[in-house]
Amino acid sequence: MRTLALAAAALLLTTLAARRPARQPVRWEPVGLSGGGAMFTPAISPVDPQRMLVNCDMSAAYLSEDGARSWRMLRYDQLRSNIRCRPAFHPTDARTVFAAGGWDGMKVSRDGGATWEPIGGLRDELRGEIRIDPDDPRRMLAGTAAHVFRSADGGATWTECDAPRGEPMAFHFDRTSPPGARVCFAATNEGIWRSRDAGRTWESAMAGLPPRGIQAFAGGSSPGGEVVLYCAVPGEEREGRYAGGIYRSTDRGDTWQPAMGPGLNVETRAFDEWAMGPVAQYLRLATSDARPRTVYALNSNTGVPPPHHASVYRSDDAGGSWRPTFQADPRFPGCNVEPDYTVATDGQFYQDLPSMAACSTDPDRLLLVDGGRCYITSDGGRSWRCGHTRRADAGGRPGPDSRWVCNGLVVTTTWNTYADPHAPANRYICYTDIGFARSTDRGATWQWWPLQGRAPWRNTCYELAFDPDAAGKVWGAFSNVHDIPNDNIISGRHNSRGPGGVCVSTDHALTWTPSSAGLPRAPVTSVVVDPRSPPGHRVLYAGVFGEGVYRSTDGGSTWEARNAGLGAPDNRRVCRVALHRDGTLFALVTAMRRNGRFLPEGVGLYRSRDGGGHWESAATRFLWPKDFTVDPRDSRTVYLGACDANSEEQGGLYRTRDGGATWTRIARKGPEHFGAYLHPARPGWIYATLTEGAPGAGLWLSRDGGATWQPMRGLPFANAQRVAVDPDDPDRITVTTFGGGVWRGPAAG
Repeated sequence: MRTLALAAAALLLTTLAARRPARQPVRWEPVGLSGGGAMFTPAISPVDPQRMLVNCDMSAAYLSEDGARSWRMLRYDQLRSNIRCRPAFHPTDARTVFAAGGWDGMKVSRDGGATWEPIGGLRDELRGEIRIDPDDPRRMLAGTAAHVFRSADGGATWTECDAPRGEPMAFHFDRTSPPGARVCFAATNEGIWRSRDAGRTWESAMAGLPPRGIQAFAGGSSPGGEVVLYCAVPGEEREGRYAGGIYRSTDRGDTWQPAMGPGLNVETRAFDEWAMGPVAQYLRLATSDARPRTVYALNSNTGVPPPHHASVYRSDDAGGSWRPTFQADPRFPGCNVEPDYTVATDGQFYQDLPSMAACSTDPDRLLLVDGGRCYITSDGGRSWRCGHTRRADAGGRPGPDSRWVCNGLVVTTTWNTYADPHAPANRYICYTDIGFARSTDRGATWQWWPLQGRAPWRNTCYELAFDPDAAGKVWGAFSNVHDIPNDNIISGRHNSRGPGGVCVSTDHALTWTPSSAGLPRAPVTSVVVDPRSPPGHRVLYAGVFGEGVYRSTDGGSTWEARNAGLGAPDNRRVCRVALHRDGTLFALVTAMRRNGRFLPEGVGLYRSRDGGGHWESAATRFLWPKDFTVDPRDSRTVYLGACDANSEEQGGLYRTRDGGATWTRIARKGPEHFGAYLHPARPGWIYATLTEGAPGAGLWLSRDGGATWQPMRGLPFANAQRVAVDPDDPDRITVTTFGGGVWRGPAAG
């Protein structure tokens, strides 16, 4: 009987296990708001116009296979972005595409963008575009900083052309010419050249053009049809009239005529204070082989409202007449562009100077990208669809309360991501450029912060601190200076001086109120709350870049400096503050660089045991530290990420177990480590991140306290910053990145 009972029990367990849904594997996926960062050099496949490729200035390239409804970031070890060279889809094979391999040579994918390999041996940075002859794909043109190259074997080998001169911009193969004597054109910032023998020899093709340089070029031709070339030169005011702008040639560059037909912006003075200039410049041109007389032109604005606005102009008669097709601002008549979260929330469109690609086989299909957005038209500009995000709550007109779904085009820098300790479904992301976003459904959909109640320092939110007892009360560190403490700031490429401050929210980070009396007008990079302080008089600490550490004893209403012994008089560039549960306060002062040299004064990790009244050094051997983590069990154990500086290989992840008396480097996976982050439920698990300069993976995991490391190659982006473990699932982590949004994935890699 016992045997039968055991057998029955075993059968029951087997049946229940079979019925229980299997746990789905945790996969890497982007979360948060998509878009929000600069995009360049778009391309559309002529074979399958649903396939599109764009490049981002933060190192990633993105591929869409469904007409920009969703995007896939290409892995850092397959293809990195190049914002100065347009990729080229093969004219007959939809799965083959050529692209600049970051800043070094060319790559090709023959499996739809899944894998990439170097091709051709070009070692310089590519510029302008890659162009393939539609009638003979073995024939190609490409440019570098000052040279044009041709290939006759599908990119396997390249030969430098004796001319043209200048930085290459764009090319065209004249499909009306015989394949054996193919005419092709090359445009650079110095002029336009023509070859009558497939690129072997070249001649100038500038007759009729003013000698003021070339700003844009496009050509279209079809076998048995006509060839029309277009270019744009700088516009200027001459005797009260517009001069320059767009030209066309219908005789293969023998002569050029103005194509500034009626309908274009030809103003010669600024309409309002937001004008990009007093004279409109036509900076992008696009046409197609399917219909060469249809051409599009992008302009800089002379004012915000139409007809002064930046638009996409269309001509169907080779520039004889024009009409604007892009009006994205709902405040003015004729808006024909689907709003994104910025327009839906702020009620206006912020104009930019975009890049554009036209489908060579479909003159009505365009892809437009700019400093934070992506738009697509498939009806020749009558309407434009948003391609960088998607609204979750379909129906009705979007507004400030609308929720948005991430579609994979994540091109923003993120500093921290949080789960609200008092509202478990709430998630928050601290952004650069777009400031802040929140979710109330565990990250399924996201809301951009509302215009009313937004922090006055709108560019960047660096960090949040939650009141331990008061649900909904949150403090935030805000700044109009971004990228602290990364290279743009340290090297001086970006201005490090600008306003910032602390704000407080009492409605779960929905709206914010400044709480900065006594703080200097400088970037606030960090804020922490002392949970042991009285609820009515919370003690807070704020890290102020260039100014040190400030303390508030009244919940942030007023602040005072607490800098005795911290840094140096010329360097109190605090980038992070942390408070251990034993009361020990830490502050990290990051690098200062002058005349190309890193200065040692003031840099390092500091510790205070009296609330910032006095500081002592815990590490001053590093010239460029980025972040640190204190072991929650022991404030004497600290991890610190550092970078190479002054030709010294200081880069790596370091640990001290004696409060900073000695430091040991436990990892060096590249020249610029960012920090280390501990898994709260997995003893000995340490995540190491690298931001900028990572030769391989930007995220590493040690399961043995730092003795050995494995790369987490599932994360497709190389510039990882901080790691947080999902409070709902210890097997899942979220990773903030320097330019690739937020990624959620498996804690074990």
